[in-house]
Amino acid sequence: MSEKVKKKRKKILFVCTGNTCRSPMAEFLLKNKIKRNKIRWWDVSSCGIHAEVGGTISLGSKTALAEIGINVDEFTPKQLTQKLIEKSNIVICMTQSQRQMLETCGNVYCIKDMCGYDIPDPYGCGLDTYRATRDALSRACDIIIKNYITTYKED
Repeated sequence: MSEKVKKKRKKILFVCTGNTCRSPMAEFLLKNKIKRNKIRWWDVSSCGIHAEVGGTISLGSKTALAEIGINVDEFTPKQLTQKLIEKSNIVICMTQSQRQMLETCGNVYCIKDMCGYDIPDPYGCGLDTYRATRDALSRACDIIIKNYITTYKED
C-alpha cells in the first residue's frame, strides 16, 4: 500500500496600511481566483501595518468587490505581527515604502516587484477609484498566480 503524503499548506499575506481597503481586496480577489482555478494548498490572508482592530472593510472596497460577486461581510481588519510574517511563505505589500519597512522580516515583496506598479491607497476617494484599485489588484493577482503560485518552490 502506498503512503499518503500530507502536503503542507502555503500562505500568502497581503499587507497595506489599515487593512480596510487594498489588502482585503487583494485577499478576496486572490482567494476567488484560486478557487476558480482549482488551485490547492494555498491560503490567503491580509493585515495592516496600522490596522484598527475591530473596524470594518471600507464601504468603497466592499462595494467594488460586491459588484463582481465577492461578499466580504465577515471581514475584520487584523494588525500585522511578526508571527503572521513568519507563518507566511510570501508577504506582499501594496507599495515599495511598505516593503522597505518590512524588508528585514523575511519573504517580503511589493506589488511593484511582481507587477511593475504600486497600488495607491484609495481611502477617502470615490467609488471609481476603488473600482480602479480593484481592477489593478485583479491584474496583479493574475500575475501572482502565473508567476509565483504555480511556480513556487520552497527553499
